[in-house]
Amino acid sequence: MKLLTAIVHEVIGLFIDDGWLALGILIVVALAALSELLMADTRITSGAVLLFGCLAVLFVNVLTAVRD
Repeated sequence: MKLLTAIVHEVIGLFIDDGWLALGILIVVALAALSELLMADTRITSGAVLLFGCLAVLFVNVLTAVRD
């Protein structure tokens, strides 16, 4: 049972360890969903928002980690 608890804590820690990264990704996903709702006829737009938004959030996170 202790092993299972440790595994669950590790998996949860993967998502919560870097809160700003998780929050940024959630914001990008929300923006992609909003663009899908507003421009349903051009689905490539929401895909581009998702791709480039996630890359931008990751890039900013890496730069912040390097500075610290």
